[in-house]
Amino acid sequence: MRLLLLLAALSVATPAVAFTAQNGMIVEPRGADGFSVPWRGKSGPADFWCAAGDYAIRVLHLSPTDTIYRASEPPRRAGDPMDFTLNPDEAASATGLFTLFQRGGGLTVGHAQSLCEFRKKRR
Repeated sequence: MRLLLLLAALSVATPAVAFTAQNGMIVEPRGADGFSVPWRGKSGPADFWCAAGDYAIRVLHLSPTDTIYRASEPPRRAGDPMDFTLNPDEAASATGLFTLFQRGGGLTVGHAQSLCEFRKKRR
């Protein structure tokens, strides 16, 4: 009985269609051309972008030169997810990251995934 309750709780905690990025953050599909990275404890914008880039390459099979956009306006409040889109018309005004010569709410998929380089895996 306990095992059954534990399995039921685990299935509710992480949706079956969720993807776990290399930094341990979860990515959930959202609509036809978007996805969301829920908050999972102490994390900053680079953690969310890392998960989004990893998802875009490993699940959506996008090219590193393709662009993904932040859909939720910065700043993200504590506990809120960060939403992403492939549609430039739904892009936020900024990425939430400090970037030189970058305007708007988009990054290339390769740039986003490169933010995983120095991130520790979350447990």
